[in-house]
Amino acid sequence: MLLAPALDVGTALLWGVFATGVLTLLMAASQGLGWSRMSLPFMIGSMFTSHRSRAMVLGFTFHFAFGMAFALLYALVFEDWRRATWWLGGLLGTFHGLFMLIVVMPALPDLHPRMAGKHHGPTPTRQLEPPGFMGLNYGRNTPAITLVAHILYGVLLGTFY
Repeated sequence: MLLAPALDVGTALLWGVFATGVLTLLMAASQGLGWSRMSLPFMIGSMFTSHRSRAMVLGFTFHFAFGMAFALLYALVFEDWRRATWWLGGLLGTFHGLFMLIVVMPALPDLHPRMAGKHHGPTPTRQLEPPGFMGLNYGRNTPAITLVAHILYGVLLGTFY
């Protein structure tokens, strides 16, 4: 009989809030400093509304909810492997970041109702630029910043879970 790992939900969510906050802070700082033009909260929120300020509020809400869900997923991995270390969290964060950059970013135009596609340019309703492979359309530093932010997310969860 297989037993489910004893997940410490409270700890996972607590450090998930912190790790998501750090990831969001790094991504926002990189945008403010001109290192990247990508705003994950805006990209997420604009999937649900065309109103820019509402999109930011919705985007931050969903982004933090996704951060909590991923924190629980990381905690499940830590429990299954019976260890939570900074380097294991960093490895999970590396996979997480690379998956976002290589799989999710190029697929986003097919999922996002307000994003132009690679083969279909902007229209009155599709005005967001597609991120392209690894988010490179949002600046050449975008992949590195995104990957570092996700690695740090994992390191924080692995260290404190």
